[in-house]
Amino acid sequence: MVPEGATCPNCGAAVPTDAFLCPACHEPLGMDFAGPPPMEEDSPPPEEAEPAPPPRPASAPPKAVRPEPPPEEARPERVPPAPARRAAPPGPFSQDFARRLARLNQWAESVETLGVSIPRLPPWAEEAAREAPNPEPWAEVVRGVERIAQRRIVTAFEEWAKNTKGRLTRLEAYAVDSRLERDQIEDALHTARTGDIAQALATYRQVDRVVTIKERHLDQAREELERVVSLLKDMHALGIDPPQDPAETAETLEAELRAGKLAALKQQIRALRLQAVGRLKTNLPRYITEYGDYLVEERTHGIATELEAIDLARGARDFFRGRPEEGLRRLRALQEMHGAPPTRSSRALGRAAH
Repeated sequence: MVPEGATCPNCGAAVPTDAFLCPACHEPLGMDFAGPPPMEEDSPPPEEAEPAPPPRPASAPPKAVRPEPPPEEARPERVPPAPARRAAPPGPFSQDFARRLARLNQWAESVETLGVSIPRLPPWAEEAAREAPNPEPWAEVVRGVERIAQRRIVTAFEEWAKNTKGRLTRLEAYAVDSRLERDQIEDALHTARTGDIAQALATYRQVDRVVTIKERHLDQAREELERVVSLLKDMHALGIDPPQDPAETAETLEAELRAGKLAALKQQIRALRLQAVGRLKTNLPRYITEYGDYLVEERTHGIATELEAIDLARGARDFFRGRPEEGLRRLRALQEMHGAPPTRSSRALGRAAH
């Protein structure tokens, strides 16, 4: 007999307790067949055992165990690297903006000699203009600054042209040709008004340099003329006969100067000065001696003449050190303040009577 609750070992069907054959598959059950062990009353039912894994073939190598990835919250977040920022190629506005700024800077440095200052963009405005997404407003600002600068420069050129024409009028009074300079002044004004400031400044520098050189030559000739005429007048005042009459010599030399004959004038002045210095070397020592005796005589009468003696010595020193104009000017001032020696005074009166 089969125990109660047994099953067929072939098909697994439940079999009755008194059966020797399986009613389902008709296979004999056998005498040693036994069902599951009887369960105790108060004991809990046994836990179902997990099915064992199938046996691994002996020839297959063991598989490597791959570590499981960490959960999502434990993984460190990978931040992709920021792409390298490539500088945008300079656009048409950037190139034009740099060119205009360079031109404004050049204008500002060049017009300093004209005595004018022009507006310039501050550094922060330059940076903002370069980085602006819409450069058109900044372009209008730059154009406005250029217009203001150009108006100031043109005004300065007009003032310079007025002053320079006055200088040319003075040169023309002394027969100095200045037609080329007048034409160049008009060219500079025209180019400045049309916006070619660089060319206008180049013409301005050329005209100013030429006019300055001509004025220097004229002023040197005028100074030499006045010095030699003053030397002749001082000689006459000290009682020393000059080589030519001072008044007539002044008129003659002035006519040569106004005729523009500067080279011939300088030759005449040089020759006349040599003649005057030659006569002074002969006659001035005697005058200094006579005036020194006059001061000594006055001091014997109780008159203080120390300052006059110092002026007499300084005048003599200037002459013998190669400065005849300065020496005679000092001696003439001494004579006008303190008077001439008696012998010189009587000699001068005798010449006046004749």
